[in-house]
Amino acid sequence: MSEKLDAIVNTVAELSVLELSELVKALEEKFGVSAAMPMAMAAAPAAAAEAVDEGPTSFDVILKDHGSGKIGVIKLVKDLAGLGLKEAKALVDALPGAVKQGVDEGEAKKLKEALEEAGAVVEIKAAG
Repeated sequence: MSEKLDAIVNTVAELSVLELSELVKALEEKFGVSAAMPMAMAAAPAAAAEAVDEGPTSFDVILKDHGSGKIGVIKLVKDLAGLGLKEAKALVDALPGAVKQGVDEGEAKKLKEALEEAGAVVEIKAAG
């Protein structure tokens, strides 16, 4: 790999999850593309789907809307995600955003319940 690409990879590796999310959005806007995998690519071959049909084991907790209690949701996101106040506010301001990624189903449900009690709209998606 070229030195230029190595520098880019190293820079990206130092970014927080929130910064990576913002980078993806900026690249999508700049180049008019989507980072989402096309449906044809996402479909697994039938044989592979039959062999592995255990369902998802890790989940992402996605904050869709902060509701009317934005300040409370920011404080809760700060505590739940282990972020600084500035990063938590940025995550809540840039909706939708992943509060936590790759957690088990029980933790994802607890996070969702806590955020919904604060007035937020939350979605749990299978990680992948």
